[in-house]
Amino acid sequence: MKDEKVILKIEDLKVHFPIKTGILQKTVGHVRAVDGVSLDIRRGETLGLVGESGCGKTTIGRAIVRLNNPTGGRILYDGQDILTLKGDELRKMRKKLQIIFQDPYSSLNPRHTVQNMITEVLTVQMGMTPAGAQARMEELLGQVGLNKAYALRYPHEFSGGQRQRVAIAKAIALQPEFLVCDEAVSALDVSIQSQIINLLMDLKEEYGNMTYLFISHALNVVEHISDRVAVMYLGKIMEFADNEELFNHAAHPYTQALLSAIPILSGRKQRERIILTGDVPGAAHIPTGCRFHTRCPYATEECSRQEPGLRDVGGGHLVACLKV
Repeated sequence: MKDEKVILKIEDLKVHFPIKTGILQKTVGHVRAVDGVSLDIRRGETLGLVGESGCGKTTIGRAIVRLNNPTGGRILYDGQDILTLKGDELRKMRKKLQIIFQDPYSSLNPRHTVQNMITEVLTVQMGMTPAGAQARMEELLGQVGLNKAYALRYPHEFSGGQRQRVAIAKAIALQPEFLVCDEAVSALDVSIQSQIINLLMDLKEEYGNMTYLFISHALNVVEHISDRVAVMYLGKIMEFADNEELFNHAAHPYTQALLSAIPILSGRKQRERIILTGDVPGAAHIPTGCRFHTRCPYATEECSRQEPGLRDVGGGHLVACLKV
């Protein structure tokens, strides 16, 4: 039976990239960037996806909008498997699914003005007249806090924060239902980060049921914007819970270590700093058993043999740890 609250359902998603070598480009292994992830994202919520660099969170976001081709699994949007779509069906689906990239400069065409970039989307994808597209473009710039006079500027003429606002305006031009925010504020100054976060929250309220997958390694930002949070490590979900539950009662040793690194602000209880030793293993050589056991301060011999699955420790709080 279909759950009406769930807008996007990821089932056992795998994204493996082949490692090729030699003149004949023989495949000698695979980078298991995403290695069996299952997630339900509810309509209208903001789901935070966090973890260290290289854990696979960006790969999930790119797979959702079909910029990466998964090796296995399914991604269901309103019950329809988007991985099976082609041609016109895929183009229609992409109107509903948009992405904001980490680097706004590389995601904007340097040869086009803001006006050209946004009006082209509106005329080609939305079928608007040139006059209608022009009016809508000016409206979009106003929504993201930019003067319509900026429409004739090129990307290099903007600051980083302004470029990200342009990227957001371009992403919402098609009125998507689902927006992947891939490290959307990590390249910006702290003061600009807060402005972009507030902008995203305002847009969500203005557009009604817009749903966000907010990918970040900045836990303080994720805490501010997210309804639920999933923690990734080496291609797997380690912990998944409501925002307040995860930040106040983290159960997985990896999550606890991440939270201990958040700068202490006024009113927050001091956490004991947990220093993880050793380097993060490569996704091409994932350890046997629990993939975190090589850095876990509580690991036992059992952890090196048996890989834990996610299990509910109460109230929908899921943890992948043998010792919890």
